[in-house]
Amino acid sequence: MTVKIEHAAIYYSDLEAARSFYEKYFHARSAKMYRNEKTGFCSYFLAFDDGARLEIMSKESIINKRSADSLGFAHIAFSLGSADAVDSLTERLKNDGFTVVSGPRTTGDGYYESCIEDAEGNRIELTV
Repeated sequence: MTVKIEHAAIYYSDLEAARSFYEKYFHARSAKMYRNEKTGFCSYFLAFDDGARLEIMSKESIINKRSADSLGFAHIAFSLGSADAVDSLTERLKNDGFTVVSGPRTTGDGYYESCIEDAEGNRIELTV
């Protein structure tokens, strides 16, 4: 049996802003919005160049009360291919008003990375 993660999913309160964020900074391609009028659930599947997919979702009844250091989803990591690309995108995101949580730096286990927060506080790791 071969096991592969098919996709990851994150809830957002502002789905359109989230979609624009991933399209602008990570070159995601968005599928058409899925909407369930009965439940108030909406989502987009975002595809990336390597075939990975991320589902971004919103639901009227969900109130998002969490901290970055709680149990559950911690971060999503994007490999950018080089330290220069990590530096460049980190600086671009910082200049566009996003919070840089850490880095760019080499971690104790040898990864070159930075960590930023998107507009809703989700942590995104940028690595080589």
